[in-house]
Amino acid sequence: MPRMVEVVIDSVRVSLTNQQRIVILREVDAERYLPIWIGPYEAEAITIALQDIEVARPQTHDLMKNLLTSLNARLVRVEVVSLKDDVFYGNLVVDVDGKILEIDSRPSDALAMAVRAHVPILAAREVMETAGILPEQDMQPHEPSAPAPRKPEWAKAEEEEGSDRLEVYEDFLQNIDLDSLSKPPDDDSSEPPSSEPDEPSP
Repeated sequence: MPRMVEVVIDSVRVSLTNQQRIVILREVDAERYLPIWIGPYEAEAITIALQDIEVARPQTHDLMKNLLTSLNARLVRVEVVSLKDDVFYGNLVVDVDGKILEIDSRPSDALAMAVRAHVPILAAREVMETAGILPEQDMQPHEPSAPAPRKPEWAKAEEEEGSDRLEVYEDFLQNIDLDSLSKPPDDDSSEPPSSEPDEPSP
């Protein structure tokens, strides 16, 4: 098992340029952030739970939580375990009659479950060191060593070659709506399947 650090959901934001959603995880007791690009339906599912918005019928992640409860299983924690080829990988850690199971999950779905079950969120230290952002350091133009936030292939805008990491980070900040998504779902129908791929890193 990789070394883990605890994180919390700092916010869910939307890019003003392409309407892509981003969930920002913040390391507990530290000012290090992990941005993960997610689909609009997963962003909505996370936001609904964070804001305690009541819906008429269970949504997908509510159903998953209810299934675990009905099967006498308990969600212990969720994890962001690795980053490969700009894609984040996660786990649901579930206790079933004293046996711990690790269930592969997209981080966006894992986070939507975590906010409903009120369980800890952990991220691999290696992931935080690779894709995490330290705001004060990332705004210093003389520190090129830390990687700039990377956009996924499906969300990349055309960028000039040779842009330094400061310009990339400033563009990232300027194109984020600082208000958390708050629009409730239009109705209580089932969510359509997301067309977004697994969570790539910015």
